[in-house]
This record gives sequence, structure tokens and C-alpha cells, in this order.
Amino acid sequence: MDNADNARTARLLEALSACRTTLRAFIRRRIPRREDVDDILQDVTLQLINVEQPVENVSAWLFRAARNEMIDRGRKKREWLFSDDEEADDQLYDVLFGDVQTPEEARLREIFWEELESALAALPATQREVFEKTELENYSFKALSAQTGLPVQTLLSRKHKAVRYLRERLSALYHDIMLP
Repeated sequence: MDNADNARTARLLEALSACRTTLRAFIRRRIPRREDVDDILQDVTLQLINVEQPVENVSAWLFRAARNEMIDRGRKKREWLFSDDEEADDQLYDVLFGDVQTPEEARLREIFWEELESALAALPATQREVFEKTELENYSFKALSAQTGLPVQTLLSRKHKAVRYLRERLSALYHDIMLP
């Protein structure tokens, strides 16, 4: 980094520090899990540092970026929903992706990932690749489109088909986990 980049980064971080408490409260009111709040704040900070165009109003940019990040995470989490019972799906999400609390949760997580790997192996390669890149490797559709040369709509269609198949294939496991 040259001196101009260092000075720019320092100005951005100074502006972030000035509104960090308010930004954290803004995110916290909308996101229930503290770990997610910290992750979003960290992601937004990284986005700010990596932004290429000049940011005139850093505070407004940060709040808009935080809102967009929360929306993106909400969409991603909804992709995993198996039922209309959001509370049950939240419990499942915590078992599969949260901190393991018991040996039973560890075993459930192991079984789930084995079943998911088996189900992914049964998908057509094109659908599996889109699902894995967007869900497991955190690619955006825009980045994946640039990498593959395929239109975003094609990628969305492939992922939708993969999610429908996985939801159907894993529904028995879901019911076994949630209705012991």
C-alpha cells in the first residue's frame, strides 16, 4: 500500500469508529444472535476498506451495507428452511451450524453432513456446483456468473432446482431430527 491508500484506509476506519456503536445497535435490533451481529459488522468493515470508489458519507454507506448484508443473510438462511415452522427451522439451523452443546448434537451434525454429501453427489454436476459455490463457499451469483460466463438467471434456476431436490431428499432426515 502506498501513502494515499494508507491515509484513505485510516480516514475510513476513523469514520467507522465514530459510528461503530450506533451501527452495532442498528444491526443488533434486527439480528438475534450476537455472533451474527459481530460477523456482519466485520463483513461491512471489510467491504468498506475494499470499496474502490470514494465514499462521501461513510456513515450512510455503512448502514446501507449493513442492511444489505442482513438481507443477504436472511435470504440465504431461508434457503435452508424445510417447513413453515420458523422456530423449528431456527432450532435445526442452530444444531447444524451453531456451537455443539452435546454429543447428540455432534452426532446429528455428522449425520446431516453425511446425508448432504450423499444428496449433493446425486445432483447433476451443474446444479451441485452452483449450490456448493453459493451456499458452502459463499460465492455471490454475480461472482459465479463472472467466473463461469453463465447468466445469473441460469445460475439461479440451477440452484433453485438443487434446493428443491435437496429439500425433498433431506425431508425425512429433517423430520427424524425435529420430531424424535
